[in-house]
Amino acid sequence: MSRYNLTHLKQLESEAIYIMREVASQFEKPVLLFSGGKDSIVMVRLAQKAFWPAKIPFPLMHIDTGHNFEETISFRDQLVEQVGAKLIVRYVEDSIKSGRAVEEKGLNPSRNGLQTITLLDAVEEFQFDAAFGGARRDEEKARAKERFFSHRDEFGQWDPKNQRPELWNIFNGKKHVGEHFRVFPLSNWTEMDVWQYIALEKLSIPSIYFSHQRVIVNRNNVLLGKSSFITLLDGETYEEKTVRFRTVGDMTCTGAVESDADTLEKIIQEVASARITERGARADDQRSEAAMEDRKKQGYF
Repeated sequence: MSRYNLTHLKQLESEAIYIMREVASQFEKPVLLFSGGKDSIVMVRLAQKAFWPAKIPFPLMHIDTGHNFEETISFRDQLVEQVGAKLIVRYVEDSIKSGRAVEEKGLNPSRNGLQTITLLDAVEEFQFDAAFGGARRDEEKARAKERFFSHRDEFGQWDPKNQRPELWNIFNGKKHVGEHFRVFPLSNWTEMDVWQYIALEKLSIPSIYFSHQRVIVNRNNVLLGKSSFITLLDGETYEEKTVRFRTVGDMTCTGAVESDADTLEKIIQEVASARITERGARADDQRSEAAMEDRKKQGYF
């Protein structure tokens, strides 16, 4: 028996499956937001278990910034083919070309925030009334204000002061026309829980989560991988380091950490001793103290 066959993981799994089934019963057109990262990979496995032996009864959707890690996109396509799910991809680049979004300017431009516009347009295009997200409450303090069922108004916006109570596992999915919900089955999970569950279920993950040699630049203590999307500033130089990524996102703002954790066992040990949250290496979260909450109010994941 696996050393990660922990009782609390089974409890978290059962809770998440219950949430997914509640969504399937209360909403007409759910979708699972899929980034190719570890949390969304766990979400796919939970969806498989929730509706087995049937296939996952809703599509996966990736909002593609165009600034993705190649390893993540390759893994995404392999996983979708493996599980037999339908994948919808919508591109931030198309939003920019149509005038719906404007490319950032400045020294460290990112498309991460622009995903909001593309996401809301996709929700409207397909008339999705519930969108599963892999957010966890230990990621960032704004996440802790969220409920399992997170109501979004007709503009896709979130009001942290107007959250519905969720008592005794009773979830209120009632909404007006044009409104939708974001649903977070992993709300009570931690980063450690996710890694232990990946080990327990023997799930495949993108290679960038494991320690590897990479050419990086240190920008304000964020280790950004070399790419065509990053321009060196005065005084900056590229160097090769042994790193891995704790989170997956836009290459222009997702930082690596120096690490020799090249196995799941080592990653779990590293996470257990970490003193910085996984989003501590995200440059977009460092733009202001309330950066995440401000983006969420606008309709971000």
